[in-house]
Amino acid sequence: MSSLGELRTIAKQAKAQRGQPKVKKRYKDNKAGFLFLLPWLIGIFGFTAGPMLASLYLAFTNYNLLQPPTWVGFDNFIRMWNDPRLWTSLEVTIIYVFVGVPILLALALAVAVLLDKGMRGLSFYRSIFYLPSLMGGSVAIAILWRQVFGYEGLVNGFLSWFGIQGEGWVAHPDYALWTLIALNVWTFGSPMVIFLAGLRQIPDMYYEAAEVDGASRVRQFFTITLPLLTPIIFFNLVLQIIFAFQNFTQAYVVSGGTGGPSDSTLFFTLYLYQQAFNTPMSMGYASAMAWVLVLLIGIFTAVNFWLSKYWVFYDD
Repeated sequence: MSSLGELRTIAKQAKAQRGQPKVKKRYKDNKAGFLFLLPWLIGIFGFTAGPMLASLYLAFTNYNLLQPPTWVGFDNFIRMWNDPRLWTSLEVTIIYVFVGVPILLALALAVAVLLDKGMRGLSFYRSIFYLPSLMGGSVAIAILWRQVFGYEGLVNGFLSWFGIQGEGWVAHPDYALWTLIALNVWTFGSPMVIFLAGLRQIPDMYYEAAEVDGASRVRQFFTITLPLLTPIIFFNLVLQIIFAFQNFTQAYVVSGGTGGPSDSTLFFTLYLYQQAFNTPMSMGYASAMAWVLVLLIGIFTAVNFWLSKYWVFYDD
């Protein structure tokens, strides 16, 4: 009779022999999956993770694209602390985010509620309202917006019908930023479509019960629609804040790349671009600014997630 140790050895050998074909078969079955993932893996490591790590290194160097980078430690971050234009760009960006995003979401929700009433030609109106979201970030629309709010633009032409002499809105330091906020609000189509999808998921039985209790449409909106829609509002809020912090094209085109007049449209991303590609080129400083922007977006996103437990309501 074999000893207990010999039996264990035989059992292990048999288990290993049974497992080998399965491992090989499993590996063969996964080859197709890895093959389909290959373009994504190349993209994430070659075009995203790689450049990010390179910019992190450059953030601690003095680099102008023409000479090898020189390690300077935290000098770029110390320089940011003493850079008045950087603080101006942060102020402009914060105003743009905190004013533009709430107005955009409010307008998107209002239009979504109107379109949710089952009106005729819903698909047509939904496409029309969504179209600005596709075009709003383009150079052509930014150029058009600059003409519309110019001294002889469409807005002043409309005001002249009422005997009002308009300003050169994009050239006035008190109004230039507000024209960009208006352009951002005009691109409300994307969050509107998401709100509309969320509204369609709210069961009709809640509204029927509220009507039986005599609740008005306004009361139903604030006691049923808004609470059940808070996950969608939260989703749109996080996305639009991230997009607003990254805005560049509109400010670059409308201001001619200067951030003027008087730095009133100097977004953080625009100032970053100026530091990176204007003479003298400070690619190391721009890389440090880019990581500060990543940190800012991360902080605002984390704060939103922390605050969401106080106002976002889920089914569970």
